[in-house]
Amino acid sequence: MAEFLLNEQSITQGLSAGMVLLDFLRTEQKLTGTREACREGDCGACLVLSGQFINGIMHYQPVNSCLLPIGLVHGRHIVSIEGLNGSQLNPVQQILVQQGAIQCGFCTSGLLMAITAYLLNAPNSSRVLAQDAVSANLCRCTGYAGIKRALKKICQSFDLSQSRPAERVANLIQWGILPAYFADIPQRLAALPEQVCLTEHTAIQVAGGTDLFVQQAEQLAWQNLSFIKQPESIFIEQQQCIISATTRIETLRQSEYMQALYPQIVDDFKLICSLPIRQQASIGGNIANASPIGDLSVFFLALDAELALCSPTTKRKLALRNFFNSYKQLDLQADELISNICFHCPEQPLRISFEKVSKRTHLDIASVNSAMSLMLHETSFKQIHIAVGGVAAIPLYLEKTCAFLADKKITSLLLQQALDIAQTEISPLSDIRGSAKYKRLLVRQLLIAHWLKLLPDYVSWEDFL
Repeated sequence: MAEFLLNEQSITQGLSAGMVLLDFLRTEQKLTGTREACREGDCGACLVLSGQFINGIMHYQPVNSCLLPIGLVHGRHIVSIEGLNGSQLNPVQQILVQQGAIQCGFCTSGLLMAITAYLLNAPNSSRVLAQDAVSANLCRCTGYAGIKRALKKICQSFDLSQSRPAERVANLIQWGILPAYFADIPQRLAALPEQVCLTEHTAIQVAGGTDLFVQQAEQLAWQNLSFIKQPESIFIEQQQCIISATTRIETLRQSEYMQALYPQIVDDFKLICSLPIRQQASIGGNIANASPIGDLSVFFLALDAELALCSPTTKRKLALRNFFNSYKQLDLQADELISNICFHCPEQPLRISFEKVSKRTHLDIASVNSAMSLMLHETSFKQIHIAVGGVAAIPLYLEKTCAFLADKKITSLLLQQALDIAQTEISPLSDIRGSAKYKRLLVRQLLIAHWLKLLPDYVSWEDFL
């Protein structure tokens, strides 16, 4: 049974662990300010805040309530729009009205939640950070100009650089943005009991659930679920970077270890999904989903990563390139879970490049994605790993192309030949994201883009004309 705080109320009743929070809010609690729209985590209309007391500080994050099962909210403070409303509009709500950021109002509650999350978490009052914070909120009316004006006014009105993380909630209460009851939330959360999980061995194992609850929300609502409790961790040991499978995508993006290894991760991983999804989706879940265009699968294939798999009785390791057997079929036994993923990192930063082409730059599924890592010895490839997605039934490691390039002197002719070999390894299909011919062209252009980024002293665009 999940016990949590919803706005000012304690929730202790028995609930189905698989019911998504959106349905609980609207049908059980009659809190209809949280809107139901896409139910896929794409629009932001159902956004709420999820707060946890960690290391003496309340941490609030925006979450898509349409994808968050009740079983994952134990011990948290869940805040819907009703939990922010008072007898009068608060300063942020007033600015949204004054700057013409509201028309039909359907997206407004989610937008306000995203802005409040920004004010709770941002290190300073930056329009860039503020716009990033609302990037997952779609609006069909305003044309976004009013929203941008409102964000500018909010940043001018509240100086977050003078507000330390430990004092942020108190400051927002003082500024009238949060109601006064927020001050008592840490003590109330501390009084909640530990969650007791009594699940059968046949229970469905759930980590973030961001894809699972898009596909099977109704079926999962009343099934026996078990929520994986492995803590997030990222560390480097003996030139191996080891990442727990439950680590969330945003945790990976913000990791100092990962930023040292791959400085571009902060910008490149914005292409993977929206902030609320990145804060909930786990790395292991993204890989186990086995999508042929899985961004993290392609990224870690290019690092020649290895999985640690465990069951109640066994442990084994498996190269990621051998994990995907065929479409949605994995070398994973029924009682096994991905425990962690690791890759070799002898250099800092790594020579790695990630590229993604989709119809929209952000918040979209790739037509083709690709990643490449390499190590050099003088003027030759010491090793090279290339992966592409969207051109086969599985996330594809270009084994023949990599073998051809290994230990060879870097020349434009060699790379031209590698482009031809790569075309023999892929088998794209024509679909809504592009024709097979278009995807073949994308693979060629993405490989060239990787080489231009990673080998600027060796090649130029003219070499591929």
